[in-house]
Amino acid sequence: MKKRTAVEDGTEGEVGQLSSHADLNLLRTFLAVYRSGSFTAAAPLLGLSQPTVTAQIRALEQQTGRELFTRLPRGVEPMPLAHELAGQVSGPLDALAAVEAGGGPLSGHTAPVRLAGPSELLCVRVLPALASLVADGVQLRVTQGLTEPLLEELRSGRHDLVIATRRPRGRALASVPLADEEYVLVAAPAWARHGTDDVCGSLRDVPLVTYAEDLPIVRRYWRTVLGRQLTARPAVTVPNLYAVLSAVTAGAGYSGLPRSLCQEHLDSGRLALLHDPAEPPLNTLFLAQRPGADTNPDVVRVRDRLRETARGW
Repeated sequence: MKKRTAVEDGTEGEVGQLSSHADLNLLRTFLAVYRSGSFTAAAPLLGLSQPTVTAQIRALEQQTGRELFTRLPRGVEPMPLAHELAGQVSGPLDALAAVEAGGGPLSGHTAPVRLAGPSELLCVRVLPALASLVADGVQLRVTQGLTEPLLEELRSGRHDLVIATRRPRGRALASVPLADEEYVLVAAPAWARHGTDDVCGSLRDVPLVTYAEDLPIVRRYWRTVLGRQLTARPAVTVPNLYAVLSAVTAGAGYSGLPRSLCQEHLDSGRLALLHDPAEPPLNTLFLAQRPGADTNPDVVRVRDRLRETARGW
């Protein structure tokens, strides 16, 4: 006779029994699949073959008498029972993994905090904000990159915290708004005469420098602030905002940049502001956390420090 579950009748049933009797390796495999979103992605994280991962999940599902995941054409979707199980086992399994890796309370020291985010933001805001924690003994392992890949790596357990330029989709990752990033149009002072009230017309013949061919920042500026469609083509594309800043400061043309990145150049006169709208375009940054990461007290310290200092960004 099939057992009833906590999902079915609201009582502590199958999940409670499972978490106390299931094989530890099956639970580790389950958590890797839950976080990575597919059997295929979980396999290399576990050092297993994809068929072995599939077999272990089936074995776990046989113990519950219910499916944990809905199989999709690409990946899997956790069922309600999987969300409940992940909430029960992620903390203990992450703590055990930290001990096995040489961190945690049994080793006398905590594991390094694995933090990731956009390169420019890490350099300008994040690392300076965390300097005092490092001096106090916190270890950081920092990765830079684009939001989408970093969030996927967070789901797979590769990072503890990720600063993202958008809110993570789904319920597997907890996130909170961190700060609003303001974008500005800037150029070297020699180009400043082009920055009049008619921005679209005055910048028509000024070279455009951007970090991507689709002009995400400047195109959004034109749409949300100027109410126009941007028709310009970039003169220079380089996939690094520091490189964009360097080229624009040297006089290559104009660009749209985060104010935090170029404020020092504006204050010193190396860059000029081309437009000063009443409501500049903003992008909200989010701080996303891996489930179970707060079993490491230093993750909590880093998270809280970032949330505190971000108020002044």
